[in-house]
Amino acid sequence: MKFRRIAAFLPFCFLLLLSGTVYAQTKKAATKKPAEKAPAKAGAGKGTKRAASGKPTARGRRKKVVSPPPTARSRKLTSAFVASSQLRPMAQQLTATRSPAAYAGVQAYANSHNGEASAAAWLAMGHAYMLDKRFSDAYNAFRQAAQRGEALDDYADYLGAQAALQGGRGTDAYALLENFAQRHPESIFVPNAPVVLANGYLQQNDPQGALRVLSPLTGTAQASHADFRFAQAKAWQLAGNTNQAAAMYRSIYTLLPLSYEATQARVQLQVMGTPLTATEHKVHADQLYNAKRYSEAADEYHSIQHDATLSPGDRDALDIYAAVCDLKLKRLSKREAESLPQTDDDSAALKLYLLAELARSSDDRGQHGSLVTQLTQRYPRSRWTEESLYSAGNMYLLKHEYGTAAGYYSQLVSMFPRSTYGPSSHWRAGWLSYRTRNYSEAARLMDEQIQRYPTGIETPSALYWRGRIYEEQEHNLSQAANYYRTLSDSFPNYYYALLARQRLDILGKQPAVAPAAPLASVRAPDVPELIDNLPENDTHLIKARLLANAGLNEYIAPEIQASPTSPTWGTLAQAEIYTSYGEYVRALQAMKRSGASYFAYSVDDVPQMYWKLLFPTPYWNELTANASRNSLDPYLVASLIRQESEFNPGAVSRANAYGLMQMLPSVGKSLAKREGIGRFSTNDLLQ
Repeated sequence: MKFRRIAAFLPFCFLLLLSGTVYAQTKKAATKKPAEKAPAKAGAGKGTKRAASGKPTARGRRKKVVSPPPTARSRKLTSAFVASSQLRPMAQQLTATRSPAAYAGVQAYANSHNGEASAAAWLAMGHAYMLDKRFSDAYNAFRQAAQRGEALDDYADYLGAQAALQGGRGTDAYALLENFAQRHPESIFVPNAPVVLANGYLQQNDPQGALRVLSPLTGTAQASHADFRFAQAKAWQLAGNTNQAAAMYRSIYTLLPLSYEATQARVQLQVMGTPLTATEHKVHADQLYNAKRYSEAADEYHSIQHDATLSPGDRDALDIYAAVCDLKLKRLSKREAESLPQTDDDSAALKLYLLAELARSSDDRGQHGSLVTQLTQRYPRSRWTEESLYSAGNMYLLKHEYGTAAGYYSQLVSMFPRSTYGPSSHWRAGWLSYRTRNYSEAARLMDEQIQRYPTGIETPSALYWRGRIYEEQEHNLSQAANYYRTLSDSFPNYYYALLARQRLDILGKQPAVAPAAPLASVRAPDVPELIDNLPENDTHLIKARLLANAGLNEYIAPEIQASPTSPTWGTLAQAEIYTSYGEYVRALQAMKRSGASYFAYSVDDVPQMYWKLLFPTPYWNELTANASRNSLDPYLVASLIRQESEFNPGAVSRANAYGLMQMLPSVGKSLAKREGIGRFSTNDLLQ
């Protein structure tokens, strides 16, 4: 990696980090003096006891995983893992690049080793061939793997069958998948093997064979999957049962609209001469819109605008639905929006919303305010009124007109108390009231925030700033200390907990008073017991590690999840395996997806391996050298990279920011010129 290439950009990135800090943290939180200061005493006022809430701390929550005793199967898998350990870097390179040199390296390894080591190499080859759509080569490689080892024989059979199907050799898949569950009872592919086998029969024009395989699974969880339902519909279609087939295709299209099979279902309905109804198209389009697939949704709306079965009112509404997709795609003009038809249903509210958004874009505040008012008065329960209020609040927040923004946020919470925007809107109203020195309203809203949304991400902020109001505006230092202690005890490693402890040090010991009522609502984040070891004899864990040796990375997580005890240790195992071959991004994402609030623990209560996985330090030598050269704290730079790209050097954001530090190409170019870096290209930001 050409880390030095972007070393000159570090000071600029540091400034970006500071300017990008959440707006609720921009006040001089830790330096502003209290209204009344008591002498600080050693240890006084620190949040070591849960005086305000009486809840237990997370301390001591560490659990040992009991590993099952070794079995013949676990010993065989462990032996295969050890035998193929040197294959891992070559297999990972092959998966990543699939270059001739990478293929040659793994091929040489396969030929120079025997048994499980050779089998793992052939699996790596087959997997790479599949990615390159060389299906015949993939099939042959998987057959070689099956002949040379047993540890991953279910992968060799299942993936070999897929390669046969993709290569048009459906009959070759039969033997690999017949009685698959009996031959590989613990395989993660047991649920899906019948679908692949059925597709093999369908490819050979044998619908009865497909139905014979699928019928026993009717009513199971697998039968609800899109691939199962499509295979079943296809079998019915080929068998002449067109009514059942059409009904299944329609259900796939409307109920599973985001699946690959939904598109194929539409094609098959056209082939059968049983087109979808306008209503079914509309349902499909609505779900595409909700999934933010605006271009596809717009095409769907447009495709039925002239359907003869629609009433004039329905066609008018479709025009407006298509227009909102165009707005999201930034291709709707004010003239086009104004020319949309007048309707008398919720689409009328949508038209007003479109016009309000266009007025916002053109900074026509008078028109924008008038349109939002019309929405709140004429359509007080419409989704589009809710959207317009949130957008209006954001508009004035960005313009630093905090009083106006707070008004819109408060109105949203009042009109739509169960809105998904509710917690953030309520918090912003409270914080902006504080910023505009409306302290009584800010105090009311912050206490309300704590009580309404006790588990929300804004609660630590509300606790801290309500404490500051008690301290500085209401001069109730004892109650301020209650808020700070509750914050420190409930969220010990959060940013605001650090500030709260600083305030407690400044306040010193205060007379005890009963905690204010809102503090009883505070709920500390869930702090499950953390494990600091893995069940080394678990066959799924060993198999997942073996898969990493073969470069079959996409199967690591499913293999771990197949273990019945994995909810306890699976996240740690995934992250550890990903890190072992340099996949820091996947490791970090796995830790984040666990849902555990690691910052709710004290630092010492979290095993060190967790912190290393949560805060990885790749490129550390280069990073520290260049940070030192630019007088920057290397840990701050690493934190910036973690925040912006999760250590993914190839990250490209929707805003067109590139690389580890998520820099815009235009900024990179100007900085390169300033620092004398010649021949700069955008790709330099990805290296």
